Amino acid sequence: MNMSARYLICFAVIVATLAPAVGRLEAQDQSSARRLSAFEARQEKINAWTVGIAGGLIEGAPLRLAAEMARVVDDGTNLHVLPIVTRGPTENVNSLLYLRGVDLAVINTDVLDEYRIQMPDIGRHVVYLLNLFPSELHVFVRPEIRNLEDLAGKKVNFNTLGTAASYSGPLIFSRLGIDVEKMFVPHPSALQQMRRGDIAAVVFVTSKPVEIFLREKWEPGFKFLPVPYDSRFEDYYLPASLNAVEYPALITAGERIPTISVPTVLVAYNWPVGSNRFQRVARFTEYLFSRIDRLQAPGFDAKWKTVNLGATVPGLSRFAAAQAWLDRQVHKAQTKE
Repeated sequence: MNMSARYLICFAVIVATLAPAVGRLEAQDQSSARRLSAFEARQEKINAWTVGIAGGLIEGAPLRLAAEMARVVDDGTNLHVLPIVTRGPTENVNSLLYLRGVDLAVINTDVLDEYRIQMPDIGRHVVYLLNLFPSELHVFVRPEIRNLEDLAGKKVNFNTLGTAASYSGPLIFSRLGIDVEKMFVPHPSALQQMRRGDIAAVVFVTSKPVEIFLREKWEPGFKFLPVPYDSRFEDYYLPASLNAVEYPALITAGERIPTISVPTVLVAYNWPVGSNRFQRVARFTEYLFSRIDRLQAPGFDAKWKTVNLGATVPGLSRFAAAQAWLDRQVHKAQTKE
C-alpha cells in the first residue's frame, strides 16, 4: 500500500471517530441558539411594555405617587411601570429629556422656566397627562416681619437642595424682586433657628396643610405672609390661599391669606404618534385614567381624591392619547343623554 492510500485511510478513520462528537457539538449549538432565542424573545416582550417614571428623592411625595401609580396600572408583561429615584423633581425634566428608559416624570411646572433660554421650544418636547395636585407657597415669618419687602437682605430658608422649595422658592422671590440671603438646610432645623431669631423666614412649597404647623406651638406673631397672584405668575402658577380651617392656630377664623401654588404634574416626553414609546405611554394613560378610582380609595395617598382628570396645566399641552381618552368619555356621556 502506498503512502497516499495510507493517508486516506487514516483521514477516513479520524473523520469517522470525530463525526459523533461534531454532531453532538452541532446539536448543542442549536439547543443553545434556541435557548438564547427564547431568552431574547422574553427580554423583548418584557421591555416592549415597560415604562419608566422619574419620581424624585426617595423620601419625597412625587416618588410615592409614582409607586402608587405603578401598583394600580401593573399588568404583568402587558404593562410594567418602574418608578425611578432621581435627584429630585427639579432634575426630572433632564431625566425625561436625556435619560434612556424614562418616558414619564413628576415635575413642578415652574422648572420649565429653566429651559426658556437653552430650549425655548420646551413645550414641543414635554406634554402633560395629569395635574396631580397643587403645592402651595407658605412664607412663614417671625413676628417682626410685617410684609415680603421686610425680608430683603435677611436669611430665608428654602429647605435642602433638590426639593421643590429649593427651586421654586428662590425663583418666586426673584420674580417678586426681593433679594434675600438664601439658606438650604432641613426645615426642622431652620424652624428651630427661626425661633431663636437667627432666621427671618422659612419657605415651604408643598400641599397644605403642612403637618409641622399643626403639631408645633408657635409664639404670638409668627405668621404666614400673603403673596398676591398677579401677571408675574401667570405662566406656571395658580392662585391659592391659606385659611383657618387648615391652620387654626396661626390664622384667625374667617381670614384667608392669599398665596400662589405650583402645579405638580405628571408629564411625558412628546414621542411621535404611533411610535413604540408613544404606544407605551398611551397604554399607561388608558390604564391610569380608567383606574383612577382605585387610587382614590383607602390605602393610597389622600391627594388622589382631589385629582381632576380634566384639569389643565399652565404652559403645557396635553398628551394626545390623554386628550383622546377624555374626548371619548365626553362622547359616551353625550350618547347616553
